[in-house]
Amino acid sequence: MAADQDTTTAALGYEQARDELIDVVRRLEAGGATLEESLALWERGEELAKVCRHWLEGARKRLNAALAAEEEAGDAEGEGAEG
Repeated sequence: MAADQDTTTAALGYEQARDELIDVVRRLEAGGATLEESLALWERGEELAKVCRHWLEGARKRLNAALAAEEEAGDAEGEGAEG
């Protein structure tokens, strides 16, 4: 079952993972769950946080690549104007 849940978690988009993580945190903060339920929620929250981190790291890499490409294009234009 854990492998199925990992596959499902990996397929989540950022917004889905974030929304579910918010729900998990609310449920943990509300209390009233058994120790076993709390541990299961905590583990699910860790998985969801990992998915969110993965998406955010990917977005950061894409932004950095776009900014670097823009900077290189600007440098190339500057060199052409100097010559």
